[in-house]
Amino acid sequence: MKLNELSDNPGARKARKRLGRGIGSGLGKTAGKGHKGQKARRGVAIKGFEGGQMPLHRRLPKRGFNNIFRRHYVEVNLQRLQAAIESGRLDASKAIDAAAMQEAGLFKNARDGVRLLAKGELTSKVDITVAGASKSAVEAVEKAGGTVTVLAPSKPAAEGDEAAASE
Repeated sequence: MKLNELSDNPGARKARKRLGRGIGSGLGKTAGKGHKGQKARRGVAIKGFEGGQMPLHRRLPKRGFNNIFRRHYVEVNLQRLQAAIESGRLDASKAIDAAAMQEAGLFKNARDGVRLLAKGELTSKVDITVAGASKSAVEAVEKAGGTVTVLAPSKPAAEGDEAAASE
């Protein structure tokens, strides 16, 4: 075997289609797209189009209500908080807020705030500031000797508020 004798297995590499290179190629003129019509054009994406029949996504009933003002909180359980304190990523002697938890790697993005939940046990005395907390989580933190400060939710600015503020 010599270097000049090396080659791929037969059929391992297939040449690309060279479109619009004359009638002799078999892919000239219309380049295999047929004549005119929507699919002969550039950028065609007919997702969900069913040939004029009512598409499935319009045939199915819609249910419920989608609140566009809903707040998306990051949920942090007491056991994850305790694990971060024990591993040294969080300092229990300092006040713990969303920025400190994010720095400790408990979550990547704080979204609209942090909500503290009571899964697991907390043994460290900590002062926590969060956007929300369950009653049982607050009780568990206070039982361990700490405090929980729940921030008042920021109201989304309504259209009428600006006019009233300027008067």
